[in-house]
Amino acid sequence: MRITTTCDQLSTDLAKAGPCVFVPTMGALHAGHAALIRRGVELARERELSGGCVVSIFVNPSQFNDPADFARYPKTFEADAAMCEAAGASLVFAPGVDDVYPPGVEIATPPLPAVAAGPGLEDAFRPGHFAGVCRVVKRLFEIVRPVASVFGEKDWQQLQVITAMVRNLSMPIEIIPGPTVREDDGLAMSSRNRFLTPADRVRALALRRALHAAQSASTPADAQAAMTSVLAADSIVADYAVVRDAQTLLAPDPSGARPHRALITARVGSVRLLDNAAWAPRSV
Repeated sequence: MRITTTCDQLSTDLAKAGPCVFVPTMGALHAGHAALIRRGVELARERELSGGCVVSIFVNPSQFNDPADFARYPKTFEADAAMCEAAGASLVFAPGVDDVYPPGVEIATPPLPAVAAGPGLEDAFRPGHFAGVCRVVKRLFEIVRPVASVFGEKDWQQLQVITAMVRNLSMPIEIIPGPTVREDDGLAMSSRNRFLTPADRVRALALRRALHAAQSASTPADAQAAMTSVLAADSIVADYAVVRDAQTLLAPDPSGARPHRALITARVGSVRLLDNAAWAPRSV
């Protein structure tokens, strides 16, 4: 596995290596990231892409609303690189801020798709977040030029935003979803989990229980009430616990013909956690 830190060197490496699958990350990798990388490796092998799976490790400052969150984001490069190698990555791209955003060069934010601005979910609670996400992902896509890119389903709205952005910009990149990876007790894996106190780590399991409770509901309103009730039992007040159209993240189609997604974001202690699951009305 190669480690590259500049755009010029990456261009040289990729020119020699050939087409690739890309997994963008912000480091602090865990088993969920490793699963995405393994999926990227499998795709590259299946499609006979000689460049294999390229992983970026770049903590993008413009994705953070709170500078304190950016400052405390874990920096664990040696462990991250070892995990990438163990998962089969061909190359790790670990640029500095000046490599991604060269001084004096305007890197424009692309037009945001509707799903990045209208649902009232992460777009409402983290203003400017998706502008930062779209700007850096588009930039990384332009640098790496992958055939396909793998994104985790845990950040469901982000997955829909990137998929829509690529479609709207007619970028020749296939966005591949990677299922959420969970701890043995059901907690969705996240780089933020390390900040949970032991007591809050137990309380955080309420998010998964709430999603399970929603599966017994026959309407979106009942599902939302069930999720809120489960969270309240552990004194957790969610930013949102909703059922939405799985692609647009707007209110569900009354006909029920389109797929739905149950989504929760809540602060447990000092840590903001996300989780989601497919949802369909229970037959009565």
